[in-house]
Amino acid sequence: MLALFGYSMVAIFMILIMTKRMSALLALIIVPIVFALIGGFYTGIGDMMLEGIAQVAPTGVMLVFAILYFGIMIDAGLFEPIVNAILRIVKGDPLKIALGTVALASLVALDGDGTTTFIITVTAMLPLYKKLKMNLYMLATLALLSIGVMNMTPWGGPTARVISSLQLTTEEVFLPLIPVMAAGISFAFLVAWYFGLKERKRIGIHQIDASTANEMHLAEIQVAATVANREEPVALQRPKLIWVNAGLTIGLLIALIVGLLPLPVLFMLGFAIATMINYPNLAEQKERITAHAGNVLAVVALVFASGIFTGIMNGTEMVDAMATALVQVIPEQLGSQLPLITAITSMPFTYFMANDPYYYGIIPIIGETAASYNIPMAEIARASVLGQPVHVLSPLYAAGYLLVGMLGIDYGQNQRYALKWVVASSLFMIIAAIIFGVISI
Repeated sequence: MLALFGYSMVAIFMILIMTKRMSALLALIIVPIVFALIGGFYTGIGDMMLEGIAQVAPTGVMLVFAILYFGIMIDAGLFEPIVNAILRIVKGDPLKIALGTVALASLVALDGDGTTTFIITVTAMLPLYKKLKMNLYMLATLALLSIGVMNMTPWGGPTARVISSLQLTTEEVFLPLIPVMAAGISFAFLVAWYFGLKERKRIGIHQIDASTANEMHLAEIQVAATVANREEPVALQRPKLIWVNAGLTIGLLIALIVGLLPLPVLFMLGFAIATMINYPNLAEQKERITAHAGNVLAVVALVFASGIFTGIMNGTEMVDAMATALVQVIPEQLGSQLPLITAITSMPFTYFMANDPYYYGIIPIIGETAASYNIPMAEIARASVLGQPVHVLSPLYAAGYLLVGMLGIDYGQNQRYALKWVVASSLFMIIAAIIFGVISI
């Protein structure tokens, strides 16, 4: 009953936001509270919510200063050369723009961080999509497909979790996944090709000369979809500091990958240094923070609201019941197919719950069960990360709110638009994993 209650709660939540009956921010707060009260969980509900908020607090802090850091870098003109290079290559061809979106997102996503990927990708590509009036939901989907694959790197999170939970090595789990990830990125390019041809047919190929490109870039490039009272971009740029800013950003990404310090601390330090270097005047510093405050508030509010959702799901043990129910429906005669079953069920599992409870709670149970069938735990580990393209569309994936906020698109409509493509991406990689012998059937 508790599992049914949990699945019903998630279903109601998705219906409300996808039909636009309620905003994601309000649904994340109201729906779990109502279900918790209906379920009789009166005592301790406040503690559950606070615990959930505490769990997402580091992510919230990281997003605050990541948005501010990259906002400063965008204001200072760090990404001008990248955008100009993309403009020279793709010009006004929707097909090239779509392919360029995947290329850029996949490259940036090598650091395994969705926040960084979305900020840089949207910053570079949004002016092109707006100028040509291309579908912004295509941009969001292509970015999600890219990070959904690259999130499988050992430093991306899921792979590191499953390696530690099953006490395996990186060589056992990650190295065999490399051709599967290549297949996943190839699928993203195929989707980009389809999107590009579709948009080329709809709007045609536009001619963008240098002056038009420069005008477009200066007018539209920004971190948020809307930034109030922003100064002229030219006045904010620091072309003489471009190599200093590039070095600082590269150093920050390297520190992020090697885990020199926790992510929130790294971005706090990076923001402080970047602000002092580019805008040493106190009045300018205040103006830059104020300019990006609206975007920060919109994104971080959703992150902390998701803490209410996860806190109640965990505190009421709904998530445990949902996982147990799903594991128990697997017939015993299908035990030899656990790698394939794990790969397929990783899609709903990682959509309905955060990575931590899945990789530290569910996968060890499946791994021990697989061992009784003489199935290597490494196969279960590899299979468990193949649902990551679906996970990045989950309402529990904090960086997804940043992506939607920057593009100024509707969260529920983005769910409807991207869902079939992220599911197809996971299925494509599962097929590739079987072909390459990464998981056995």
